[in-house]
Amino acid sequence: MSRHGDSAALNDAVDRAERWSPFLSLLMRREPGIVDRAATGSLAPMPDIDADMPVARRLRLERRAVALTVALGDLAGWYDLTQVTAALTDFADRALDEAIRAAIVERYPGEEPRGFAAIALGKQGSRELNYSSDIDPILIFDPLTLPRRAREEPEEAAVRIAKRVVELLQARDGDGYVLRVDLRLRPSPEATPIALPVNGAIAYYESQALAWERAAFIRARAAAGDIALGQRFLDAVRPFVWRRTLDFGAVGEIRDLSRRIRDHHAQGQRLGPGYDLKRGRGGIREVEFYAQIHQLIHGGRDRALRAPATRDALEELAIAGWIDVDDAQALAAAYTLLRTIEHRVQMIDDRQTHALPAGPGLAAVAGLHGLPDGDALIALLRGPTERVGRVYDALDDDKRPGISRDPVTLVDELAAAGFAEAGAAAQRIAAWRAGTYAALRSAAAREALEAVLPVLVEALGRAPEPMRALARLDGVLERMPSAINVFRLLEARPGLAEQLSTILAHAAPLADELARQPALIDGLIDASALDDVGEVEHLAERMRGGDVVDYQARLDHVRRVVGEVRFALGAQIVLGASDPLAVAAGYARVAEAAVAVLADAAIAEFRSIHGRVPDSEFVILALGRLGGQALTHASDLDLVYLFTGDFAGESDGAKPLGATLYYTRLASRVTAALSVATAAGPLYDVDTRLRPSGAQGPLVVSLDSFARYQREEAWTWEHMALARARVVFGSAEARDAVAAIVARVLAGDRPERDIVAEARTMRAEMARHKPAKGPLDAKLLPGGLVDLEFAVHVLQLTHRTAFDPQLQRAIDGLATAGLVPPVLRAAYDLLARLLVTMRLVAPDAEPPADATRTLVAAALRLPDWDAVVASLDSARQEVERVWNGVA
Repeated sequence: MSRHGDSAALNDAVDRAERWSPFLSLLMRREPGIVDRAATGSLAPMPDIDADMPVARRLRLERRAVALTVALGDLAGWYDLTQVTAALTDFADRALDEAIRAAIVERYPGEEPRGFAAIALGKQGSRELNYSSDIDPILIFDPLTLPRRAREEPEEAAVRIAKRVVELLQARDGDGYVLRVDLRLRPSPEATPIALPVNGAIAYYESQALAWERAAFIRARAAAGDIALGQRFLDAVRPFVWRRTLDFGAVGEIRDLSRRIRDHHAQGQRLGPGYDLKRGRGGIREVEFYAQIHQLIHGGRDRALRAPATRDALEELAIAGWIDVDDAQALAAAYTLLRTIEHRVQMIDDRQTHALPAGPGLAAVAGLHGLPDGDALIALLRGPTERVGRVYDALDDDKRPGISRDPVTLVDELAAAGFAEAGAAAQRIAAWRAGTYAALRSAAAREALEAVLPVLVEALGRAPEPMRALARLDGVLERMPSAINVFRLLEARPGLAEQLSTILAHAAPLADELARQPALIDGLIDASALDDVGEVEHLAERMRGGDVVDYQARLDHVRRVVGEVRFALGAQIVLGASDPLAVAAGYARVAEAAVAVLADAAIAEFRSIHGRVPDSEFVILALGRLGGQALTHASDLDLVYLFTGDFAGESDGAKPLGATLYYTRLASRVTAALSVATAAGPLYDVDTRLRPSGAQGPLVVSLDSFARYQREEAWTWEHMALARARVVFGSAEARDAVAAIVARVLAGDRPERDIVAEARTMRAEMARHKPAKGPLDAKLLPGGLVDLEFAVHVLQLTHRTAFDPQLQRAIDGLATAGLVPPVLRAAYDLLARLLVTMRLVAPDAEPPADATRTLVAAALRLPDWDAVVASLDSARQEVERVWNGVA
């Protein structure tokens, strides 16, 4: 790092260093060349050092030059904190790497530094080293590639190399030392060797590591030695650090650690002489912990939040909306000031200290910083440290009193909270406390239960149906493998407990999904969970992300994302946050994204074995509700598989297949990718019976065969289905080709048939075999959505107009042509809203409980339940008039 600038500022820095810092004064006498250049307004850190001198002495001289150069640039205001810490870290990385190389070459001449790596943790990992900081690496080795002598075990070789590395860096002589090295951050340092085999280290972090170790790895970096080995290790442990499920238990442990630090360093908590800039209340550690706590919560789901450096992390957290922007800016400014003063303290005597000295020492720190006295320094620190302390303390705010264990008092508390059957509610809670369910039997689970009970009782008591919500929560707990993390999440986010109570009170399907996959609730912690889910490409990008290493992991990742987003979409309806029509469109976009991502993954896996068919591609055509971009929570996917090119072609892989067999097997694999339940849960039911010749026909056909079938053989019901056809996977060229075939067929390039008579017969047959489930079945009741769809498609086919996969637009087109009354659109909207809502709150299509009736009315934009019943009757009558007029 070199710099030219204002010589007056640099000369003032030299004067302050000479006056207030014995260490810097000594360095200036030993490095007169740096001081001379400073007098001319120039800083250049590296003196002329003999490259052939022993590596340890050369590094000690270089460290001395770097220390002086950085200090003067810092004091002159030429280098900001980022530049200071980067320069110190760059030197530490280089010194560590040279020490590893030297240790290996000394013992194994001619060998490269392979099979041995240093993982930088702490401030070295985040490129934020202190002026007089030690380094905290974890040293790892690969037994298969580490250089060693004959009959020397890899473990012995690695330990010898590690000891020599530490000796080269820590040994002192008249020129000082290079770096202090602390190896105690490795797993179980009292029992493990100072260098760890890479696979053993991976196994430890995957199965035994503590919460503070997760936090430490936020800032981990492969810094020296065999960088590829170090990166392989970090890639392997990344899922341990960045967990998708929100781990508030780990957050609690970090808070406890912070409290223990405050207690242990009680003498340094109050601002004044002796104040610990690192561990004191409102100090550096609390800024770092505040950022790391939020990173651990949200970083598993958002890669942008994984910034190693503290101020970068605060900025990203604020951008993402997880912390207050003003708090982030205040913490970053405080962190900058505290670190700068910490450097001043360490510049005095090159000691690794963080405490403000007393007496003349405090005046020296103030003088180095350009302040008149110690009182001015304390005044400068007071506001920032108080702000940091308040923000950090707020993490523990909002603690509620516990729920009584006395049976009589418990009943009274539950009655006061809003439970009409307080005695029955008390019995359920007593059963939880007794560990009735597997998820509640451990001491940790019961502790988490007691902590969250005040939040749960308050939230459930305010639910529309407290007893029903409590009963469904009981059912969820009965099936959960573990409840600890959910309890801690709800304790930390009381507003989420209220949302959960409302969902449990109204939506049994969502409660069932939560019991199978408790992590689904994580999605609601994000404020954007109640917003529009975004476009298909945005959703597909999420599904393509994740820490995924193979095909199976991709299937699991997509299922997690789809499950989470579908759960959030259902919650939007229950919580009254979105129009059910918008949610239906969101469900469809989620499914379309899943189809695209999983088809790509299946194709890539398949091609690795069978290659590709030249001049040919796989195409997926959606029909039904997916084609019309309006799914419900329970919808299956109606798909038709096609391929372009010559059916007589052959793939070019190691195991070639003819085109038809190739695409048939590929289609089966895509269906499995979309439908088979994995460890991450189920995804979609896939229905391929709308393909040419139905269930008796081949699973996949060429585009030419599809076109010929639709022109010459397809029945009326198949052409009706084609009215909502839409390509959801394929190149732009393939999409255009399929769309052209569909358009020609719908426009009349098809067999002449009695469309009305065939449709009438088919609808009657359907009514006999698939009657309405209940009095509120908006789909299958006479005058329901099926009748409406039949009417629309018959009119489209007979008049050859208003074709659009989306029924709303198709109805509008028919109304514009004078073929249906404009009020049919309102009838469709009401029926569709009712269907989407009832699939969540009353899947049996029976009238729901009173509280849920209010929810349904609000979803349909109606004032009350009577209006729902009247509007449903009116809509059905309108549909029946149109259908009877057509048929």
